[in-house]
Amino acid sequence: MANIEEKIEKLIQKKIEDIGYELYDVEYTKEGKNYFLRIFIDSDKGIDLNDCEKVNNEINDILDQADYIKEQYFLEVSSPGVERVLRKDKHLKKNIGEEVILKLFKKDENNKKEYQGILTNFNENNIELDNKVNIERKNISQIKTIFKW
Repeated sequence: MANIEEKIEKLIQKKIEDIGYELYDVEYTKEGKNYFLRIFIDSDKGIDLNDCEKVNNEINDILDQADYIKEQYFLEVSSPGVERVLRKDKHLKKNIGEEVILKLFKKDENNKKEYQGILTNFNENNIELDNKVNIERKNISQIKTIFKW
């Protein structure tokens, strides 16, 4: 599904930027019997429901005309939230020095499935945290920022 996500990102990114938002991420997923296309947008001033509606209205026809997705799907436009999933290198780069939680697909040699710490570095193969944790990216199921309430 990553190929569809990449194609859609390329298709709608300029339009979203032209109306004043950042395209944070695109996610196409199947949940139960339903498919969802989730478009995550961001802005320095934050995102509210009106922003989501505006972007939805601007991209809906573009998506229909391109017809990349053959199945019926639900389109959701939203903010990435205060605790953001870091799926791309641009997300990781922007969050160097921030506290993250890193979840693994399965327990590692330390019998741990989760690590928390400050994101200090990354490359195409590894993610490094300040507490001397160095995890191979292929073993990571999710990296997410932590918001301090």
